[in-house]
Amino acid sequence: MNTTGYRSFFGLRKEPFSADLELEGILQTPDLLAANERLIYAIRLGAIALVTGEVGAGKSTALRWAAGQLHPSQYRVLWITASAGSILELYRQLLAELDINTASSSRAVLTRLIRGQIAELAGNKRQQPVLIIDEASLLRLDVFAELHTISQFEGDSKPWLPIILAGQNNLADNLLYRSAAPLASRIVARSHLASVDRQGMEDYLVHHLKRSGLKNNPFDPAAVTAIHQGSGGLFRKANNLARGAMLAAANDKSLSVSADHVRLASSELF
Repeated sequence: MNTTGYRSFFGLRKEPFSADLELEGILQTPDLLAANERLIYAIRLGAIALVTGEVGAGKSTALRWAAGQLHPSQYRVLWITASAGSILELYRQLLAELDINTASSSRAVLTRLIRGQIAELAGNKRQQPVLIIDEASLLRLDVFAELHTISQFEGDSKPWLPIILAGQNNLADNLLYRSAAPLASRIVARSHLASVDRQGMEDYLVHHLKRSGLKNNPFDPAAVTAIHQGSGGLFRKANNLARGAMLAAANDKSLSVSADHVRLASSELF
């Protein structure tokens, strides 16, 4: 299997269906634009927004695009990828984003440092902090119970730290627990990134091919259907299926990518 020659075979300028697209290369789907509107609304209020979706639905891409719309002179985006660790671990991650490294295990010390930095940014430097927690569905329930406290300033009268929580669908379920009620009560906007329909998948494939320098769509209609069905309408798996199918077609010396090529690609994936 030639894994390097398919780009020249199809006349591609660069690797297609890549996750590291520049911001202007991200397809602005209706779901992405709707999510961005809700995130901006929550940020303006200094509240919390929720973004959910299946694995590979494009949550992180939507967050990256939304964050890219915030001017760095006005906003300071603090991006954390969540884990199943304690609240202290999350606090240390946040402090690292704020350029403070500490080995302290004192909850009081860590929260004081966080509050001080947020107050300095929002109150003195007039720069709005925005906390993004990706993979938030991994957070423990005891973290949900306490997380809201870092967004409380001056008796909860200063909305200085809006928070965006993004994760799989069980994230919304976790917020229904009684212990998470103080956090959930601050949520003012919710977005769900659903799987796309077949036309949405075709638009997505064509968009990526054009970004890679290919004007003509080599995927025949049956191949598009196979990619849509095989990926469940989710972008990450569609990327792998489409790229693998083009590789299979190149090995067959075929400029047309068929459903059989997609099936060959699917045999390599989980």
